[in-house]
Amino acid sequence: MKVLALALLFSLPIPKLAPPDRPLVETATKHAHKKGGRWYMAANGHAVYCYGPVMYVTESQGSLQRVATFCQNDQAMVPLKD
Repeated sequence: MKVLALALLFSLPIPKLAPPDRPLVETATKHAHKKGGRWYMAANGHAVYCYGPVMYVTESQGSLQRVATFCQNDQAMVPLKD
């Protein structure tokens, strides 16, 4: 009886694990730069989470505008509330 059960067990097909949809290396490198961000108040009144430094850029009138860089949703620069 044990021999019959073992023979039946070994005759069953072994399911193969499906590979992940996207490579893990790509995901790890994409999120590696998103360490150590900070929340800022944008000029439009919304809170934004940014990873880069705060900089000053010149506007068309010649005044300086404070902006946060490398923010969520692939925004390069977001004007900040003073």
